[in-house]
Amino acid sequence: MRPAPEQRSVDDLRAFGVVNLDKPAGPSAHQVAGWVRDALGVDRAAHSGTLDPKVTGCLPTLTGDATRMAQVFLKGEKGYVAVLELHGTAPTDLDRVVREFEGEVYQKPPRKSAVKRELRTREVYDLDVLDRTERQVLLQIRCESGTYVRKLCHDVGLALGTGGHMGHLRRTATDPFDDRDLHTLHDLVDGVAFADGEDTADGEPDESLIRTVLRPAEEALTGLPSLTIAESAARQVANGAPVYAPGVLASGEVGARAPVEGDLLACYTPNGSAVCLGTLVGDPDAGSGEVVELERVLV
Repeated sequence: MRPAPEQRSVDDLRAFGVVNLDKPAGPSAHQVAGWVRDALGVDRAAHSGTLDPKVTGCLPTLTGDATRMAQVFLKGEKGYVAVLELHGTAPTDLDRVVREFEGEVYQKPPRKSAVKRELRTREVYDLDVLDRTERQVLLQIRCESGTYVRKLCHDVGLALGTGGHMGHLRRTATDPFDDRDLHTLHDLVDGVAFADGEDTADGEPDESLIRTVLRPAEEALTGLPSLTIAESAARQVANGAPVYAPGVLASGEVGARAPVEGDLLACYTPNGSAVCLGTLVGDPDAGSGEVVELERVLV
């Protein structure tokens, strides 16, 4: 089993970590993940959801064994700031029309999308006008994962009667991360160099920057409900066994809330180290029987 998150070495963090990365404009999300992998000297890195090359902002990137849990970003909320470029003068009822797009919207993925082009629904939780000029509107968006902001801007432009398209786009949040503690690729590379003693004034290793940038991978799971399981149960999970009721020590101690049946949840050892992701299929307080059906083993 791993040490507690706050007690891990830098090598431990490389092997099971997450960087809340500020993606620059230009490279694809896949290229950025490759740069993180190479900078840290690990065999794998996985980003939290595709961003087009021109799009900037929040791109949490998992390293090493943490790539096994990339699915946790598929269901969380996303936040964006977008520039809507109108093809005519903004009408006086702009705010009212924009608010009509809050709630469930129908979307078909674009032709260049990696998913099948079928009509589907996505939830727009908040859509606010932050600023405007005669033919530009600055929008703040909080939406369900998988929402196509480019398509949303197109549809808003049609509803306004002017037509419109998305200009600049920046992602401000990928649940549970946001833009309040983003780090650049330069921060990551500098952190690695300082930790290796390459760029420090006295040649001595300085781990402070890399520990700020590269965080324990458990921080990507903080929005999930959770169970705490015994070390003995964790060893069985490491060998592919499900979680049984006798191995459960507590419910909802680490994550956001106690789980309910059917939830995707995270299981932890008592020291706060993540063991697996799974689906709750039984009552943790029943005393017997299977409680968690495994989806991803993280140890």
